[in-house]
Amino acid sequence: MSPLTEEEKLPFTDHLEELRRRLIISVIAIAVGFIVSYFFSKQLFEILMKPLIVSLPPKSTLIFTSLPEAFFTYLKVSLLSGIFLASPVVLYEMWAFISPGLYKHEKRYVVPFVLFSSIFFIGGALFGYFVVFPFGFKFFLGFATDYIRPMPTIKEYFGFCAKLLFAFGVIFELPLLVLFLSRIGIVNEKMLRKQRKYAILLVFVASAILTPPDVMTQLMMAGPLLALYEISIWVAKVFGRKRVEEEPNEEEDDDGAITPGDTPDKGKQETPETGDTREEDELSPEEEAEEQDKS
Repeated sequence: MSPLTEEEKLPFTDHLEELRRRLIISVIAIAVGFIVSYFFSKQLFEILMKPLIVSLPPKSTLIFTSLPEAFFTYLKVSLLSGIFLASPVVLYEMWAFISPGLYKHEKRYVVPFVLFSSIFFIGGALFGYFVVFPFGFKFFLGFATDYIRPMPTIKEYFGFCAKLLFAFGVIFELPLLVLFLSRIGIVNEKMLRKQRKYAILLVFVASAILTPPDVMTQLMMAGPLLALYEISIWVAKVFGRKRVEEEPNEEEDDDGAITPGDTPDKGKQETPETGDTREEDELSPEEEAEEQDKS
């Protein structure tokens, strides 16, 4: 194969330059959100601790076991908050990077995509905070006894919460992703229904990857994810692209008549009396006997 010319290499380098520019803008947006959030890091962490504090036994608190642990935890809280604050910018830059490969009528979805993506992402995190966290913490702390008392560290608690918040934020994007793919004709309702059994398997695999290694949190994520998949099927049915089946150009004639484009098979002829076809120069046994008698 001949090496690529400079003109053929330019489009790829242009894509890399565009990706680099989009990533820089996203990082700057997250950095701005981080700086703003750091001034409220203590208040934000107190809000994050509320579901656990309510479920803890009386006189129980969170602890930290190393000197810089609290400081770095506040930094991580600020970064987490900055990412959520910058999510509209990050999602817009993501859309702007892939939009050159879309048709003109597909690019008009940029504003709804960014708006609803941000709402679904933050809404998924809020669902995890208000619904999953209280139920999950009560379940885990229910194993405490008079001789076994929970003493969670702020580092472990924040890691647990951050992973679940991100995971729920991502999985709540599923209906929107299916809406986008169905509008451009990649998926449809029939395909999603047909692949449901494989989707259920992937749901539990994804839940095992996105959650801590325990069955309870996996089930708490798999349940909403299965519900979101069923919602996505209806989204594809209502908002998906309607496919019109093409009708055949030519219909087969029922009476066996020869259409103008058809030609009769060579070696066959039709007798005018009966309409039967027989091979040319092919005689029946009776006809062969008559021919022999004549000779």
